[in-house]
Amino acid sequence: MAAPRLSNLEFRIMEVLWDRGEVSIREVCEVLEAATAGKRAPAYTTVQTTVYRMETKGIVRRVRKSGNLHLFKAAVTRESAQRTLIDELLGFFGGSGMPVMAHLIQSGKLTLDDVKEAERELQKKGKKS
Repeated sequence: MAAPRLSNLEFRIMEVLWDRGEVSIREVCEVLEAATAGKRAPAYTTVQTTVYRMETKGIVRRVRKSGNLHLFKAAVTRESAQRTLIDELLGFFGGSGMPVMAHLIQSGKLTLDDVKEAERELQKKGKKS
């Protein structure tokens, strides 16, 4: 099953869950607040509502209750969410990765080592077919 499409806030919340494992909504808010660097962090109630909606979608799972706090855990892997995001991005280019690769090269975000690693992965994939 492919991961559902995540909004920007959902992805930020998932980053906290992937990095920390089981966390409360308060902990998610604290991490998001620390990461905003002077910008306005989302309100507790906004994060709470988003997490509850993510639970309904099957993206996160309530794992246990500790006192008055519910602890949540990611139900979707980082890799699965990233694949979904990349597939969506490639859809904007008709499925072709070339415009994305060209941009990454021009911006300096794709190194020769990255290209060599990609070539090794392609060779492995070719052998499996």
